[in-house]
Amino acid sequence: MKIKGTNPLTRLDYPDPDVIRVGDTYYMCSTTMYFQPGCVILRSYDLINWEFCTHVYDRLEDTDRQNLNGCHAYGNGMWAPTIRYHDGVFHVVFIANDTKKTYHYTAENIEGPWKKSYIEGFYHDSSLLFDDDGRVYIMYGNRTIRVTELKPDLSGPLPGGVDRVVIKDDPGPHLGYEGCHLYKIGGKYYAFFIHAAKDRWLRIEAAFMSDRIDGGWVGKDVIAEYFDGTTGVAQGGIVDTPDGKWYGVIFGDRGAVGRIPNLVPKHFDGDGFPVFEKVTKEIECSSTRPGYRYAPLYVSDGFSGESLNGAWEWNHNPVLENVSLDCGLILRPLAAKSFDMAKNTLTQRALWDRCSAEVTVDATGLETGGFAGIAALQYSYGALGIERTEAGYSLKLRLRDDSEEYVAESIDCGGVERLKVEFEFGAGKDLARFYLITPAGERQIGGEHKMSFDLRHFTGCRFGLFCYTYGEPGGQAKLTDFKYNER
Repeated sequence: MKIKGTNPLTRLDYPDPDVIRVGDTYYMCSTTMYFQPGCVILRSYDLINWEFCTHVYDRLEDTDRQNLNGCHAYGNGMWAPTIRYHDGVFHVVFIANDTKKTYHYTAENIEGPWKKSYIEGFYHDSSLLFDDDGRVYIMYGNRTIRVTELKPDLSGPLPGGVDRVVIKDDPGPHLGYEGCHLYKIGGKYYAFFIHAAKDRWLRIEAAFMSDRIDGGWVGKDVIAEYFDGTTGVAQGGIVDTPDGKWYGVIFGDRGAVGRIPNLVPKHFDGDGFPVFEKVTKEIECSSTRPGYRYAPLYVSDGFSGESLNGAWEWNHNPVLENVSLDCGLILRPLAAKSFDMAKNTLTQRALWDRCSAEVTVDATGLETGGFAGIAALQYSYGALGIERTEAGYSLKLRLRDDSEEYVAESIDCGGVERLKVEFEFGAGKDLARFYLITPAGERQIGGEHKMSFDLRHFTGCRFGLFCYTYGEPGGQAKLTDFKYNER
């Protein structure tokens, strides 16, 4: 059955996608950086509609940076995973730039449990290949691309095995070949990369082909266009359908909202070289489960269950003894000097091209200095919350643009208020707006705040629910009736 849809696919920040098919099911693995739980995997039966499947880990490591102990992992953490299925086992491999380690997770069931191990060495933007003869390779690098043969258990390089540079990009002022995706199809080896034009910022997808893993690679650029206002569509995996068609799932930059996957049909020419068709807004694919109803990738939440929905991820490792669910999200504050260093900020991705979220904040249980509310999270963040003061309660909007955090507006308020953040994304926009919702209507707090995709965080904008204190830890805030609005 044919299914129609539109690009971009998820309308949410799922960068560096890698994709596989196991039977009638497609799985997409994506970068989650410093958010926990991490290394998200999505599921689809038609390559157009996607739903949450699982996270590979609850927390990657217990380091000071990942725990926000006076330092942070912003712009770092895990990225560019490769996912493979071999001999009944799922494999996910990625690096973390703050720990300088290469991680290898395995599971017999996609939903886990996942077992963590390490691969000796550091393999930037790697891709894993299980060859027909039982040998295992990892391809990786930036501008200079290398292939290394691994031990059968993937614990490290195989002594005496293949280990050589196979592809190099020409020098240039912009991004060189990276984002490796390696395959063997019909007896030939294929590798796909992202890089950039030499004379301007345009992301380009390149493809290479060889009869041997260790050399003889020939290739060229296969996608080079500013699709739908993006800075180019490049980097992602390829996958076949049960009826023999091929597609690429490849991301495009969408400004402050992040990097969102697109579906691009492809085929092989008479010489076996991959050819991508033009990236289009309208797309079509066949479904392996017609009529299947997908759970949304973003959720409204009353926090009435025993655990959080998979759409939620914590900013850095949470301190779970300070969190509970009881018909609301209960947060007991820890001390922080600024919003970006506050522990236990719970996040969801923002939706292209407009969205908003609102929540009721009960700050009556806070001690003096406690601050709780809802935020727009990126480097240029905005946090709207109720602060408990010696005199009562103050509604404050704390912003950061390219400087230190400052209070943009402060008004007296009650101990229980409904607060809202609204995003508008698109060319020349990327704006956040903040509101106090009252029975009389919505009152905007502060002006429009400019958001951006800043490499100092390296992720798209998110909503954040927070509670921290500028004083001594104590008390609690309760956040209830979180509502996610698509427009």
